[in-house]
Amino acid sequence: MRADLPRGIQAANIVHAAGESSPGNLPEGTHAVVLTVPNEDALRSVAARLEENGIRHVRIVEPDAPYCGALMALGVVPGRKEDLKRALSSLPLLR
Repeated sequence: MRADLPRGIQAANIVHAAGESSPGNLPEGTHAVVLTVPNEDALRSVAARLEENGIRHVRIVEPDAPYCGALMALGVVPGRKEDLKRALSSLPLLR
């Protein structure tokens, strides 16, 4: 999630990313975390890293003003903890 957005916009996009990336019927013990990056460029870098590592994810792009096509968040499809940790462990939790 981009840290440079207002909290309300963050919350809406977090929910959007979670819904779009969930396959549904998640097994018990599945964890959800919200990680942040400073801005859109950093989020694009994370998306590229996920792609390079073969980690399935969904890009959340806002079509409406004032963001008009901006990448807002990523939803990462649940996967092996080790793979996800290797790709995402450097990102801070949303605070």
